[in-house]
Amino acid sequence: MNKVLIVSRQQATYRQLIKQAQLPSLEITDDPKQASIILADPPKIARQLDDCPALRWLQSTFAGIDALIKPELRQDYQLTNIRGHFGQLIAEYVIGLTLNHTRHFSLYHAQQHAGVWQPQPYCSLTSQTMVILGTGSIGSHLAQVASTLGIKVIGVNRSGISDTTAFDQVYSLSNLTNALAMATIVVSTLPATLNTDQLLNAGTLAHCNNVLLFNVGRGNALCEHGLLGAIDTNSVQHAFLDVFNQEPLAQNHPFWEHDKITVTPHIAAESFPEQVFDIFRDNYLRFIANQPLHCKVDFDKGY
Repeated sequence: MNKVLIVSRQQATYRQLIKQAQLPSLEITDDPKQASIILADPPKIARQLDDCPALRWLQSTFAGIDALIKPELRQDYQLTNIRGHFGQLIAEYVIGLTLNHTRHFSLYHAQQHAGVWQPQPYCSLTSQTMVILGTGSIGSHLAQVASTLGIKVIGVNRSGISDTTAFDQVYSLSNLTNALAMATIVVSTLPATLNTDQLLNAGTLAHCNNVLLFNVGRGNALCEHGLLGAIDTNSVQHAFLDVFNQEPLAQNHPFWEHDKITVTPHIAAESFPEQVFDIFRDNYLRFIANQPLHCKVDFDKGY
């Protein structure tokens, strides 16, 4: 009998889904010492890993698993995450906020309440060039949506090669500044690895010219001090930030009051339990059949 430990803010929902599914040879346990399988939010389970001696497989409820790949943590188990469900949500977030900004909808709402009739100049999205850092499932889906709207899309990844035709061009990380120089919109969907740490800093952002900047990947990719400088020099017109090095964002953080920064509380792409459970169920059936698991994380690469 396999025993699964659930550690999540959606714990009650996951317990119900597992009970309803009646998966073979699986029961829920509240004892970490008995759990060979864990279904968990990474930040909630990271400090408890050493309390789980029987652990063989951990299914993350998030796409981001950086809380579990720190070098001081154990890595003697299979780790899988969530993929394939977040591209649409990220695309809605990026395109929605881009349109709100470029078409001045929030401004018109304020003008309406003030009784002001004042048209604002704007340009079509077909005049925009979006540079997407990360060409995985999220970046590729965003690229497809942006392309449909007539936006030119440039991808940036480690190799400069992409398996999808969603991008008009793909640059390697070593050529990041060349890509940024062409951008009107920059979107980071990057995972948290040593290679992505503070990749968007004062030096790289200096190659931008009045861009809209989105960070919907992980907070480590953006140097916060460098961003403030880039806004001051007009390299960045406005930043839309959903992820941060410290979450929740500290109350005294300068981003809260900055009129050229929009802060959202890590809501760009929610992990819906039903979708997470579909991946868990499929992987569990593979696990008991000794088959390779889907969405497996490489601890060395960090994704």
